[in-house]
Amino acid sequence: MQSIQNAMERPVWMDGRAVALLLAASLTTMANATISPALPGLERLFAADPNAAMLTRLLVPAPSLSVALFAPFAGIAADRFGRRLLLLVGVILFAVSGCAGLFLPDLPTIFASRLVLGVAVALIMTAQTALVGDYFTGEKRSAMTGLQISARNFGGLVFISLAGWAAAMSPRWPFAIYGLAMVFLPLMWMVIVDPPRRSQAAGAKAVDEAEAHPSWVLLLSLLVLLQAVTNMIFFVMPTQMSFFLEAKGYDGAVMTGAILGTLMLAGGSFALLYPKVQRATGYAGIFLLGYAAMALGFLLLVFAGTTPILFAAAAAIGAGYALVSPSFVALTLNLAPLRRRGVSGGILTASIFIGQFVSPLLVTPLIAGHGYEALFSGIALLLAAMAIAAGAVGGAAIARSGRR
Repeated sequence: MQSIQNAMERPVWMDGRAVALLLAASLTTMANATISPALPGLERLFAADPNAAMLTRLLVPAPSLSVALFAPFAGIAADRFGRRLLLLVGVILFAVSGCAGLFLPDLPTIFASRLVLGVAVALIMTAQTALVGDYFTGEKRSAMTGLQISARNFGGLVFISLAGWAAAMSPRWPFAIYGLAMVFLPLMWMVIVDPPRRSQAAGAKAVDEAEAHPSWVLLLSLLVLLQAVTNMIFFVMPTQMSFFLEAKGYDGAVMTGAILGTLMLAGGSFALLYPKVQRATGYAGIFLLGYAAMALGFLLLVFAGTTPILFAAAAAIGAGYALVSPSFVALTLNLAPLRRRGVSGGILTASIFIGQFVSPLLVTPLIAGHGYEALFSGIALLLAAMAIAAGAVGGAAIARSGRR
């Protein structure tokens, strides 16, 4: 009895299943941003292509398009066929398609391989989100949602730092980093199992529906929209930062790796604090703090005349994003019924990557027409408004509870 109690009291990160899922989470940052430091070099390498400028900028968010289209179907498959198979197949496909850029002959074929990479990410993220809901409850689930963001950020710190060094040697070398996914596969194979399926009897279905919030579909829709906007804003950093830094006179590859590394380091550190901050402030409070920090970061970019300000801006944006991101997963898992957890996770995953893919399509013309400073100022104002709205929602909730 004592051993069972000790097992239940162990920190969540000591669970082998949690470690495997956190390794899977780290791959999602690698999927898009790893090649960011190589973008200017790839543009020069394929300068003969008349569409090189746009295609190189789309290489980072290209997986997002596939995820956005495929993740809901991956969620349906996860609910029907199980999470383990999707996760393992996704990791293998991730390594193969990610490394393809090492030898593919031109930008269109590299772009196609990035679309395949997005299918792999859809499988991994959808299975991972559902498994977090299946394996963990209560405070352990809250801790896992924060640790996932931390794993993404610390993984991104390692992968992007490596990519910055590799891109300085050759713009193709960062693609080799995707092969690290195969190192994670043995642990996932050993520890990840599908949870027992709940009986499909009418009584079980009724209990399952009773566990869900009565307005879960509407609330999930609002979360999906908010997460898409949040990721559209955040993805300005990996898609535009190398070009912004080159315009400022910095070495694009090396400095981008350092700035994005700072972004990830700050995000990983603050994500570790997520459970404590969430308990202290509630969800509205954490959205207020997170969006305010991101607004500060983009405002600092407007006045980024020195290197320390650039790093401070990246740290603020990374910290704010790391605070708000776990709440989307936690709220979704709390809202959705068990038998809809896979498809809900798939839709939530799709919203992340819809925002990422749309980001350069909206932002690049704005930069061309108005410049970086105007863009960063507008983003800062939007984030400030989102922070104020979160504070208003939290204040209204406190007022309602006080009248009861």
